[in-house]
Amino acid sequence: MTQYDLIIIGSGPAGRSAAIQAGKLKRRVLVIDRRDQLGGVSVHTGTIPSKTLRETVLNLSGWRERSFYGRAYRVKEDIEAQDLKSRLHKTLDYEVDNLEHQFNRNHVETLNGFARFIGPNEIEVATEAGETMRLTADKFLISTGTKTHRPSNVPFNGATVVDSDEFLELAQIPRSLIVVGAGVIGVEYATMFSALDVRVTLIEPRETFLDFIDKTIIHEFTHQIRDNGVDLRLGSAIDKVEDAGEHVEVTLENGRHVRAEMLLFAAGRVGATDRLNLEVLGLETDHRGRIEVDRKTYQTAVPHIYAAGDVIGHPSLASTSVQQGRVAACHALDTPTLPESPWFPYGIYSVPEVSTCGMSEEELQERGIPYEVGVARFRETSRGHIMGLEHGMLKMLFSLKTRRVLGVQIVGEGATELIHIAQAVLNLKGTVDYFVQNTFNYPTLAEAYKIAGLDAFNRMPIPEEYKVKRKQKK
Repeated sequence: MTQYDLIIIGSGPAGRSAAIQAGKLKRRVLVIDRRDQLGGVSVHTGTIPSKTLRETVLNLSGWRERSFYGRAYRVKEDIEAQDLKSRLHKTLDYEVDNLEHQFNRNHVETLNGFARFIGPNEIEVATEAGETMRLTADKFLISTGTKTHRPSNVPFNGATVVDSDEFLELAQIPRSLIVVGAGVIGVEYATMFSALDVRVTLIEPRETFLDFIDKTIIHEFTHQIRDNGVDLRLGSAIDKVEDAGEHVEVTLENGRHVRAEMLLFAAGRVGATDRLNLEVLGLETDHRGRIEVDRKTYQTAVPHIYAAGDVIGHPSLASTSVQQGRVAACHALDTPTLPESPWFPYGIYSVPEVSTCGMSEEELQERGIPYEVGVARFRETSRGHIMGLEHGMLKMLFSLKTRRVLGVQIVGEGATELIHIAQAVLNLKGTVDYFVQNTFNYPTLAEAYKIAGLDAFNRMPIPEEYKVKRKQKK
């Protein structure tokens, strides 16, 4: 029986950051992962693979250059599945190697196997070799992430009807693709493969999609992806999915049919908690297998058990999971630490990218906050012309009362990088004046902040100190 200060179940972004933090605090820490390689879903089937795939698609297809050279322009004429996967495997190998190096440097122990609780401070780990061992710890962190939701009425076969984990192993690029679920994962893959000139149909049972994004941005995004060739079907759920061998036939509840060579089912994920035996702790999960925690400490209802990452639900981002893991480890090991910043960016790595930070216009309206809007189009910037950008916009929201930035939304090239300027100003409680006063590199897309700032500034009430004082005639 081996005793640890902290045992972490899962080596994704939350588990990794928690383990390294515990190692730097010179505590005895163990990371258990069911895979034979570290990194979790983020490294192997989620964040890193999908973003690597996106970059490969945009590079090989010549997508970014088509506004100059025409829609028929290609960097590589015949793009095959192996072209996509070769870069993917190289990136994943680097990520795993880097993670192993970080763990070794910080004296983090690792173990491959399935863990389950058998007592308040004791777990049992079953390895692939068939061995079973028991371990104890003062504190535990559950960071098992999520797994794909696979409804029984969808005939998954791992080849033509797949989930988002299996999709990365595709043997060949299909000529046509049905994507079910217009969430972040579905939208990313749908737009990515549309850039490869695959005929894509994106199906979402609700009338709207990505509801946490500002509606102005969604309207712009919808126009762009439809213009790029995505057939977006909103407002009708799937009635039946038929695997017809050479193609997949989907019948919608409204009676319409959709046919394609492949179907990707990306409608939701559930917490990977079913094998943990949480009942022995008296710890419950919701209907999607997620664990409720105190959002300041990531402590569960059982004081010595913590949870972080996608397994606790919203916002389910790799970036926020890293922060959650660090805070959870510090709190579990009784070490004071800086709290998380109130505002963090969302990034959707679709084609085009979408990123937001702060409140949307709809949220401001619901709260009754008086505001002004500033908008800039990427084509208004010199850098946008140099890059050949025909689309893309940046939208900023400012309080009329305090002049503070309340939210920023971006759609277009580099959105996920540009958003960090907004994040810094938001967290430092900056105002519209910052964007008017400051100089941005020229030519850059970041100059759009200056344009949008001036757009709002010119329509907002003039501060008293800047009003022109005219002399009254006697």
